[in-house]
Amino acid sequence: MKRLGPAAGSAALLLLAGCMVGPRYHRPDVATAPAYKEPAPASWQGTDGWKNAQPQDQSLRGKWWEIFGDPQLNTLEEQVTASNQDLKVAEAHYREARAMVRFSRAGEAPTIGTAPSITNERLSPNRPYFSQTAANNGTGDFVLPVDLSWEIDLWGKIRREVTASREEAQASAADLQTASLSLHAELAIDYFELRSADAQKQLLDQTVKDYEDALRLTTNRFEGGASPKSDVAQAQTQLDAAQVQDTDIGVQRAQFEHAVAILIGKPPAQFSLALTPLHAEPPVIPAGVPSELLQRRPDIAASERRMGEANEQIGIARSAYFPDLTLSAEGGFEGTTIANWMNWPSRFWAVGPTLAQTIFDGGRRRATSESALAGYDAAVATYRQTSLTAFMEVEDNLAALRVLEQEAQQQNQATASAQESLQLFDNRYEGGVDNYLQVITAQTTYLANERNSIDIMRRRMDSSVLLIKALGGGWDTSQLPKL
Repeated sequence: MKRLGPAAGSAALLLLAGCMVGPRYHRPDVATAPAYKEPAPASWQGTDGWKNAQPQDQSLRGKWWEIFGDPQLNTLEEQVTASNQDLKVAEAHYREARAMVRFSRAGEAPTIGTAPSITNERLSPNRPYFSQTAANNGTGDFVLPVDLSWEIDLWGKIRREVTASREEAQASAADLQTASLSLHAELAIDYFELRSADAQKQLLDQTVKDYEDALRLTTNRFEGGASPKSDVAQAQTQLDAAQVQDTDIGVQRAQFEHAVAILIGKPPAQFSLALTPLHAEPPVIPAGVPSELLQRRPDIAASERRMGEANEQIGIARSAYFPDLTLSAEGGFEGTTIANWMNWPSRFWAVGPTLAQTIFDGGRRRATSESALAGYDAAVATYRQTSLTAFMEVEDNLAALRVLEQEAQQQNQATASAQESLQLFDNRYEGGVDNYLQVITAQTTYLANERNSIDIMRRRMDSSVLLIKALGGGWDTSQLPKL
């Protein structure tokens, strides 16, 4: 029967070590619809389109920009991954969070330390309340101790701290993916904006040449007595206005070129892109269903992981209501001289448990628990709001792409009509049927329609990038690190 005592004590200790106070984590529900409200553009019907890369296809994982088929864009996007400083900041925060997981796990193991010391001491016989017979000419104290301290995780506090650190690290990994997705999307948008400016520049350069030809025509007709001086003045005004617009587009292009340089980690002075007008069609991007979005957005994953972390904080706060059990042990050698310091009789040791319980703290533990509960409620609300915002972003860009596709078709018709009208008025002016005001009006209308066509193309490309970003860029929660 005497042997049952230690065995029973060990079993009880193991059972206590397996206890965990606080709620278990369950992911809260998010209001989702069976399908998106906004239909996809009509041209996407019956196509396979862009899909997430398969697990075995490592070369395409996350490289969503390749679907635009622009080698220059692909090269720039790769430089963002390698050189962007904001991305390096996010990566450093992730490494910091991973280190904190190891720090928390260290609490599951005992702490062992030593503090050897050598002391020589002589007591004064004239000390107050000191017996002179105890006085000596000095003694030595040579100590080589080894200390061990181990907090037994009775209520799961340390395990919850480890879990909370792991969830924060996973949230930081999702933050890194969010930063990467945002930066790559920002580069793609800036790139298409720059190429749109190039298209505007090309159009305006050609317009200036056409207006110069028109000015020569009106000048020749005036000198030949076929047209009044007012036609020349109108043609000159039209040319000057086009030159202003042509010059002004350079400001916008320079700003986007500088933005691209910063995103790829280069000073603007060391980067330039040759003029290449934008001529592209948006790719097909199936959106899937709303329920899939919760697994595909890294910012939603980060919110969900921090929600789990907040749940662990509730358990950590509740564990403060229960006593802490610490096992302590000390041993070593102590002698009066170096000669007897390491002798076997100079050994010493002490071992035993310590149970610590807070009796009164003025409501501190209760306040900590209430704070943890409030933090969890806030995390749940943040998770749901992030999810709702993600649904909105997908809906917004689906609607934009559908409407802009219809608008592009209408604009193409309007541009063709404006071009035909301009040709007719040019011919009628040259034949002396109409005055030059009709030509001016037709030129202005045609230029406005051409510029609007380019602008719609830009908006369609931007909306395509934003839709890919809203859908997570091919990422999913299976890519979170297992820590």
